[in-house]
Amino acid sequence: MIRKSVFTSRSSLYITSFTLFAFILLLLVPYITPYDPVHINMGERLKGISVEHLLGTDHLGRDVFSRILAGSQMTVGISILVLAISLCIGVPIGLLSGYLGGKVDSFFMRIVDAFMAFPDYIVAIILSGLLGPGMFNLVFAIVMVKWVGYARLARSVVLSEKQRDYITMAKINGLSSIGVLRKHMIPHVVGNVMVLATLDVGKVILMIASLSYIGLGAQPPAPEWGAMLNEGKAFFYHAPHLMVIPGLAIMIVVLMSNLLGDFLRDRFDVKNQKGEG
Repeated sequence: MIRKSVFTSRSSLYITSFTLFAFILLLLVPYITPYDPVHINMGERLKGISVEHLLGTDHLGRDVFSRILAGSQMTVGISILVLAISLCIGVPIGLLSGYLGGKVDSFFMRIVDAFMAFPDYIVAIILSGLLGPGMFNLVFAIVMVKWVGYARLARSVVLSEKQRDYITMAKINGLSSIGVLRKHMIPHVVGNVMVLATLDVGKVILMIASLSYIGLGAQPPAPEWGAMLNEGKAFFYHAPHLMVIPGLAIMIVVLMSNLLGDFLRDRFDVKNQKGEG
């Protein structure tokens, strides 16, 4: 038991430290990139890894290391923006739908069911294709397929909690519906939503990179990781680092977001905590 608690505390420290470091790095990207990520220098095209260019250069002579750093701010930053907007839309709808019930619940849940009837990627590709390429349209398309998951999760938590005795006692004591939602429902929803959002960071990053790779997301010369993969595929045999490095960046960030999500899921797992106690 002692070993397990020590391991858990160390894991918590490592994951928290890495998350904090990654967040600070994203904020400092404009100040630590050694070169302009969109500056073209044809005299330096397709250079290998060297002291001057730590990860080489691409087919237009742009520094790959600078583009990877700038791309982290774009790819990860946009994924966080997408999740923030999805949370702001989905959680309030789920809270109201679950708490009010009746026709309100039926109306919103039919919309949710319509979106969840198809895979996220298919709906996002269709919406992006209809709206046209571009990051704004990409963000809109992904938000449209992501908010439904948070609405459904928030609704399920509210439905399970509003039947409990302490909610009935709160209403008897004169607590308003807004007060019940704010004091009792939202605290129960937050933990579950944060776990799902953390796990979704990796999924959204993959979705953004995938849509950019097929030309529906970021457009050149934007240093987005999926767009970098698309640009580097024509030079894979001569300069494989143009695809390997963005691919590794995507893999590492997705892996770390999944590890963080698993950690938060264990921390908010009430049943396991009770069992250990």
